[in-house]
Amino acid sequence: MLPMAPAPRIASMLASATEIVFALGFGEQLVARSHECDYPEEVKKLPVVTAPKFPVDGSSAEIDARVKGILENATSVYKVDAARLDELRPDFVVTQTQCEVCAVSQRDVEDALAQMVRSKPKLVALSPNCLEDVFADIRRVATALGEPARGDWLVGAMGARIDIVRRLAALESASTRAPGNAARPSIACIEWIEPLMAAGNWMPELVALAGGENLFGEAGKHSPWMTFAELAARDPEVILVTPCGFDIPRTLTEMPLLAKQEGWSGLRAVRAGRVYVGDGNQYFNRPGPRLVESLEILAEVLHPDVFDFGQRGRGYVTWPEA
Repeated sequence: MLPMAPAPRIASMLASATEIVFALGFGEQLVARSHECDYPEEVKKLPVVTAPKFPVDGSSAEIDARVKGILENATSVYKVDAARLDELRPDFVVTQTQCEVCAVSQRDVEDALAQMVRSKPKLVALSPNCLEDVFADIRRVATALGEPARGDWLVGAMGARIDIVRRLAALESASTRAPGNAARPSIACIEWIEPLMAAGNWMPELVALAGGENLFGEAGKHSPWMTFAELAARDPEVILVTPCGFDIPRTLTEMPLLAKQEGWSGLRAVRAGRVYVGDGNQYFNRPGPRLVESLEILAEVLHPDVFDFGQRGRGYVTWPEA
């Protein structure tokens, strides 16, 4: 009988990749993580091999200024501990090409790998620009780790849950709106507060699947900057604020920056009490398996009379809270 091949040793350079690895059943093979990897809980015990080059505390305006300041003289805002990574001898390193501001980039990892001598791991680079890309990335990881069927299963399971929301949202939109009116409630998804940025990439697709009309940002394209005047001009029925990398408590501290804008109190969403703060760090900003939960949150805020996945108070809250 031939000896079994040793289980692959995996290093993850981004939080969404770590969640993909766990969802595929390879969690026990992870030997290293990025500083942002915090889910599931057991991943926190793993060695950290990345770090930001700037303090991550402070307001969104302060963070934006720090990042822009670094990028004036460098190509990356993160660093990889190549020596520590070399000690851990991974067989695979999972990274991303989507955004050099949101997470460690492929270039950062390639520079680190060039310094490694104990092992020569294979690089698995993810590129999640839209929802279909996320599915492709899941399959890419599963195939790289020798279990393509696991990728097909996970994508199928996510697709089944997504389809339930899509079908119910479509029925709701068709049955509750009077003829001649907009079929779906309009929503502005805000990904950064100061300066103001709308959500792009997979978010417009999730909004459509949840039965909403996305007002800003295009599917498959990076999140665009916007102005408050543009937000006021479109006057959305719903506003969802999910700053990249921020949890709910941190975002709540910044909501007064929006509320002080002239014309804020007159917005339809504000008057109707339909302004929500979501956990961008755990859900919307992570292109992995929990995008399904992000879709469920969107469905709840867009159609509260139809959907209740138990996300209120966990994945999002109403602002200001009643």
